[in-house]
Amino acid sequence: MLKSVAWLLVLCGCALSARAQWDPANGLWGKQEGTDIRVMTWNIQDGIVSTSTTKTAGFNDWNALVHIVAALRPDVLLLQEAGDQSGNGTGSGADSVGELTTAIELFLHGGNDPFRGNVPVTSYVQLHAPDYDLPYVFVSNITDGFNRNVILSRFPMGDINGDGLSTFSNFVLLPDAYQTGGNGGIRDFMHAEINLPDETYLGDLVVGTCHLRSGSESSDLAERLTAARNIAYFIDYFFNGAGMGAADPNAKIAFPSTAPSLLDPYTPVIWGGDLNENEATNGRKGPAEWFARANLMGGTDGTDRDRSDSTWDTATQPISGETGTFGSSSTNKLDYLVFQDSVWPVRQQFIFRSSGSGMTAAQLPLPVRNFPTQPLACSGLASDHRPVVIDFMPALVPPDECQADWNGDDALDFFDVAGFLADFSAQDPDADLTGEGAFDFFDVAAFLSLFSAGCP
Repeated sequence: MLKSVAWLLVLCGCALSARAQWDPANGLWGKQEGTDIRVMTWNIQDGIVSTSTTKTAGFNDWNALVHIVAALRPDVLLLQEAGDQSGNGTGSGADSVGELTTAIELFLHGGNDPFRGNVPVTSYVQLHAPDYDLPYVFVSNITDGFNRNVILSRFPMGDINGDGLSTFSNFVLLPDAYQTGGNGGIRDFMHAEINLPDETYLGDLVVGTCHLRSGSESSDLAERLTAARNIAYFIDYFFNGAGMGAADPNAKIAFPSTAPSLLDPYTPVIWGGDLNENEATNGRKGPAEWFARANLMGGTDGTDRDRSDSTWDTATQPISGETGTFGSSSTNKLDYLVFQDSVWPVRQQFIFRSSGSGMTAAQLPLPVRNFPTQPLACSGLASDHRPVVIDFMPALVPPDECQADWNGDDALDFFDVAGFLADFSAQDPDADLTGEGAFDFFDVAAFLSLFSAGCP
């Protein structure tokens, strides 16, 4: 037993020194807690597309996107402006769903590129983060002729509200209340229901993303508000039941046509994307405010579960304090995450920008710090937008009274250590004590902490 515990101590010493932490000033941009859920939205400016000629480990947009995703490791990634062959300058129009799905597979896992004569892809996320993956991918079947939205997740997508759907690319409304009918805008409001591990989390997660119309003409402004009102209504009436105890109480949601059960009290809706409007400078109630507050201020018809107002992010670049997410501006914020803060509180939120913000190379996270030629240029090369990231704190399953009593014999001894090590080696889900979806030093550290604490 002493040898086993000593071995655990050695592993835990390594774990405590290597554990990802939140300390951007020293190049650490990871989650503070493994059970937090990191959601990231990013307009990637056509960088992931089947026809890209830069799927290589060079000074290029694809490689920059790879480095940033591998560094920030979101649990859920919302992408806009994917699959645009025209915008990428390598083709015409938009990728098909199948083409973009294949391009994302290459982006995450590498392989031979079927779009370029099966040459090997030399830059991909798992090259830099082999223990990280986003295996569940939903590509929207709606396009504006150029762009598609995409949702990627570390956890499986599945029907969690009983309507028979786990994903869909848009909704359709009939006029009601403050909305005049229609859908989520020119590039859709896509949605995914995500099944979180029941042994760790009390609830699940619903996410959505959109890319609203750009432009400053009166028609552009009006179109953005129409889409924002529709999305706010859909979230409130479909997922929250508008406070009436049942989904779609006014029967104005034409698609999906099956009204679901309401979400449980531990499952939030989190949504966002490129709204193409800065709520701080637009001089009106814009899309982000409509998303959060719906028609009335003050929490009587808001989009939070209890019909209070939801919240949009206040993310900043943690070194400089800049709020801008678009172009070279330090204040022009076009990209947002909106969330039901009564369900999941926030631990931290930030914008990632490597260039133009007083950063030093030492403050960049790995592997961005090792990006070729000029690491500080990585985010600007990746896209003209910056990712917005929030670490949420979901409600967790209460721990067992004595979780370290692995064999349940009411005693802590060698057999518990041996049992944990056997399950850890076999990658039994019970041994994933941190709920991160990986079997690593952090799980060993968690077991040792429980073992050392003893039983009541």
